[in-house]
Amino acid sequence: MGRVKLTIEPGKARGKPRGRIKWGRVAAASFLLVGGISVIVLAVRFFFPPDASVPAEPVPPAAEITAPPSAPALEEEKIVIPLRSSLADLLKRRGFDNLEIHRIREAVKQVYDLGKIRAGQELRLASLPGGPWKRLEYDVDETQFLVVRNDGDGIEAEMKHVPLEIKTAFAFGVIEDSLIGALNKAGEEDSLALDIVERCFGWDIDFNTDLRKGDSFRIFVEKRYLDGRFAGYRDILAAEFVNEGRVFQAFRFTYPDTKVSDYFDENGGSRRKDFLRSPIKFRTPRITSRFSASRLHPIYKIYRPHYGVDYAAPVGTPVQATADGEVTFAGRDGAAGNTVKMRHKNSYQTAYLHLSGFGRGVRKGAVLKGGDIVGYIGSSGDSTGPHLDYRIYYHGSPVNPLGHKFKPADPLRKEFLEVYKKEVERLRVALEVPRISLTLFPALSFSF
Repeated sequence: MGRVKLTIEPGKARGKPRGRIKWGRVAAASFLLVGGISVIVLAVRFFFPPDASVPAEPVPPAAEITAPPSAPALEEEKIVIPLRSSLADLLKRRGFDNLEIHRIREAVKQVYDLGKIRAGQELRLASLPGGPWKRLEYDVDETQFLVVRNDGDGIEAEMKHVPLEIKTAFAFGVIEDSLIGALNKAGEEDSLALDIVERCFGWDIDFNTDLRKGDSFRIFVEKRYLDGRFAGYRDILAAEFVNEGRVFQAFRFTYPDTKVSDYFDENGGSRRKDFLRSPIKFRTPRITSRFSASRLHPIYKIYRPHYGVDYAAPVGTPVQATADGEVTFAGRDGAAGNTVKMRHKNSYQTAYLHLSGFGRGVRKGAVLKGGDIVGYIGSSGDSTGPHLDYRIYYHGSPVNPLGHKFKPADPLRKEFLEVYKKEVERLRVALEVPRISLTLFPALSFSF
């Protein structure tokens, strides 16, 4: 069979010829269609209104999400632990029975012994209103606190640490009557005065007797903040004290190899010496009698040697060991009254006479550090009033405590001298900040 070839001529098709779509007419038709439907709907509603007696079926509201009821707020009681109180005493007064107290102590003992709570510390007890206790907190010290929780799983305890922050600050002032008074006026606490004496200048200046009105100081110090609250001083980094025109400077240096820290002068000499200048722990005593080879005795009215220095102060004023050493005698010693005697290195001995009592642990054979309490001022023995008779012996012979020149401690190790000098320059600049800034901006305060 042969192939049939179908040919359609251009412009022709089967049936009627195809033409172009008339979009205008389509739009008009659509408009008329929609309009017509709307008219029909309106007409139906007009002639056949919905039955008013049959209410429209209500549309169910969207489901409301109801939050679970919030737990009632805990009621917290803060308790400052009184003297001679135990945890059991405090909890029994708040409705705890012996069994519950036993459960708490047993659950906590692996973390902390609640039998060691101390008077003056704070205890916080949180309970549901009219219900059981839920949390117990105890401030162990300034850096940590105990948290005890009473949950559905039983009693659990943990130790938490208070966030600690170290900031550097400046303190400076002029002496009017005492170092403590000047520091308090500058907004600082008494403990900073003790640090200045016991760490930096107590070997060169007797802060009880040598101070003069107009003396001045500058201190660059680290302050500790716990949870944002000031919590005391850490280290004095640099200090300067001007006493009767004499300038004393102290710079803290930590050896890179041993990590041991000490205070040195600008040339690397140690600020420490064999003995502190004063045996009185910062209570501004009065010198009533000095070292003398012939003094009129106030009781016997005869002239005889007085180989010590008398410091008059109120009964109970602390008396400190002026150097490291061993106690060789602690007890009653005739006319000297209650007395402590100590032996120190380099053939020195000291004696503390007329005490009202002895420091804790002070007895023959006890080893004390310079600054430790040996006893308290009294008027025991032959005495006309409360005072301390302080004596120093060198190779068994008495020496004048106010005039004797003591040997300094070891200077800075030579291999670190260059490093130290660079540190001194940095700290000297820091000490100058208050002076320069106060000149330019008198209202400034310094804490970084």
